[in-house]
Amino acid sequence: MINGVRTEKAKRVKTNDLEGKDNGFLVELFKDGRLTTVYLSALAQGAFKGYHLHRIRKARYMCVKGTVKIILYKDKEREEYILDSKDPIRLYIPDNVATGLLNMGDEEAWLINFPDPPYDPDLKDEQVEYTEEECEAGIIK
Repeated sequence: MINGVRTEKAKRVKTNDLEGKDNGFLVELFKDGRLTTVYLSALAQGAFKGYHLHRIRKARYMCVKGTVKIILYKDKEREEYILDSKDPIRLYIPDNVATGLLNMGDEEAWLINFPDPPYDPDLKDEQVEYTEEECEAGIIK
C-alpha cells in the first residue's frame, strides 16, 4: 500500500420536497473534520428543492450536469438564474437570500456547492425553510 493513500466513506442523504416526495439527494464530497466544504446537490428530473435561506452561509453553485433554474427572493424581490452544464458559470448567493432550485431538463441535474463558511452540522437554526408565498410576502422567520 502506498503511504498516505486512503479511502473515506462519503455521506449520501436522500432529499424530499415539502410533501415528502423524493426530489433527489445530497452527497458530501469533501470534509474538513466535521465541516462539509463541498457537496453535490442532485435534483431528480423536474424536481424542485426549496425554498430555504441560510442565516450564516453563502452559496457558491456550479451546474455540472443538466440545467437548473435558481430562484432567489430577498425583501419580496425575485430574481432567476439559469445554470447549464453546457455553458458553465458560477453563481454566488449571499446569506439571508431565500433560494429555490428547479431542474429544467429531462435528466437528473447536479449542482456543486462550495458553502462559505463550510456546512457545520452543529448550527441547527442556520437554515430556514420557506414557502413561495412566504417569500413573495417578504416574511422573515
